[in-house]
Amino acid sequence: MFWPFNHFSRSRSDADRTIGSIYGMIVARAREPGFYEGFGIPDTVDGRFDLLLLHLWMVLRQLAPAGSQTRLSQGLFDHFCSDMDANLREMGVGDLTVPKRMQKFGEAFYGRSNAYNSALTAGHEALAQALCKNVFNGAQLEQARRLASYVEASLQRLSAYDASAFARGEWQFAPLQ
Repeated sequence: MFWPFNHFSRSRSDADRTIGSIYGMIVARAREPGFYEGFGIPDTVDGRFDLLLLHLWMVLRQLAPAGSQTRLSQGLFDHFCSDMDANLREMGVGDLTVPKRMQKFGEAFYGRSNAYNSALTAGHEALAQALCKNVFNGAQLEQARRLASYVEASLQRLSAYDASAFARGEWQFAPLQ
């Protein structure tokens, strides 16, 4: 017998699976213990959020020049927003507070993105300073310099992949050192 409401069920498209896969790669990377143990990033909600934003920024930066990747970029950012919304609700944040928190998440992402983009053009030390401020709360400049080296290596590595390989999720960030 046919289920009469099949038109209501949506199977995930290839694009949705790609977005989910890429976002999963970003989240998995941001949770790697090496960042917290080796780089001294605080293993806190804020520390993990900062690493998530950093990795999301790197991926979106890579997708930006590829004009055909606009849908993927937007979908990835939308997936991030949905994930943050779901996490807030899971933590018990009330319906009236969620939009305010989501606005703060958006401001955090765009503020950091602007800071990192500007810092990249100014050089390694400027990037380290931006990371020190945003990830290390203004302390641990040496660790921020190491993180800046990782970011630069990751951006270089990501830029080596063509758009189709990137869209298929067949890419990697630089190794942690």
